[in-house]
Amino acid sequence: MSDDCTILFSDPDISIAELAAVDAVLRSPNLGDGPQVAAFEAEFAAYLGRRHAVAVASGRIGLLLALRGLGIGPGDEVIASAYGWRETAHAIALAGATPRFVDVDYWSGTLAPDKVAAAVTPATRAILAANTLGHPAAWEPLRALADQHGLRLIEDSSEAIGSRYRGQPVGSFGDLAVFDFSQPAALCCGSGGMLVTDDADLAAMARRLRGRRPADRGNIVGSGVVPYAADLSEIQAALGRVQLERLPAILERRLQVEAYYREHVLSFEGIKPPYQAPEVDQVHWFLYVVHLGTRFSRSSRDAIVEDLRTEDVESHPYCQPLHRQRAYLPAGTAAIKLFVTEKLADRAVALPFHGHLTEEQVAFVVATMKDASVNVGAGAAIYL
Repeated sequence: MSDDCTILFSDPDISIAELAAVDAVLRSPNLGDGPQVAAFEAEFAAYLGRRHAVAVASGRIGLLLALRGLGIGPGDEVIASAYGWRETAHAIALAGATPRFVDVDYWSGTLAPDKVAAAVTPATRAILAANTLGHPAAWEPLRALADQHGLRLIEDSSEAIGSRYRGQPVGSFGDLAVFDFSQPAALCCGSGGMLVTDDADLAAMARRLRGRRPADRGNIVGSGVVPYAADLSEIQAALGRVQLERLPAILERRLQVEAYYREHVLSFEGIKPPYQAPEVDQVHWFLYVVHLGTRFSRSSRDAIVEDLRTEDVESHPYCQPLHRQRAYLPAGTAAIKLFVTEKLADRAVALPFHGHLTEEQVAFVVATMKDASVNVGAGAAIYL
């Protein structure tokens, strides 16, 4: 909690160990690519049980390198969700491909496999599915669809570190997966990301696209590709290593805050509990998002967010669907009707969520939101 009593939307979990790790790097002769980056890659790959990990500047850059590494570009389509906070589908456009947005499952907010199946065309090259807000996507049917149509399956795990599906951690299901370490992620390095895969050729291409290492700068032949200079720094890697070691404790504190929310939100009439699919073993939420009842409109949702801000509670609408954003309108997305995506996006609010919140603060957030819902004339029905 800051000095002005604002209840912060996000607050990274940083300990003395992170400060010491950064201090050690600052006292070293190397701030760029070096031993911390290599160690972070090895430890992250071991954490997920994958063969290769490539540290990158951000999750979005990681997805771009993934698409480029798979040879996906102009003339190709990639199926993706229009519902999400991070908007990582931007990587599809940056690669020169066309995003083909499909609707999501109402409960999980992740890609609906039946909608994916209906969207496959001869131009489709990959399915880019996200573990939205921390809830794992339906990886078993999505893998079956990808195999049936000869498509690549890309896993966006930027919001879901620690979540598990059918006994396996997220990041295990795609031909490759990408994580993001920017705020408000549980594992936070300020910025940065990681691409993981079991394919040695994909990992090698991602490294070539990421950037040329100091040892390669005298090579006039080069690798035949133009790199992006998308490296992770030694400082970020040092942070990430400590955060990865402390991740179980960080996630445990976030689970406690989730329990505070669940206890206080469920006191409202008409509440539905947070959804967790039967095949999902554990959800570690990226954000705590509540869905308002059907009597709320988009404008009343926005009014509630403003009321929360008036009471020094940082909150945000969630989210502006990608198919309604200007960057994609030239591709004809204005004509797309994604009923579930639009319904969810019109009535969703992301509330403060991090390990430093107290139960008293959570109670105040929920009570303030309840009062605000009455002020806009829609009663107190809130649906998770």
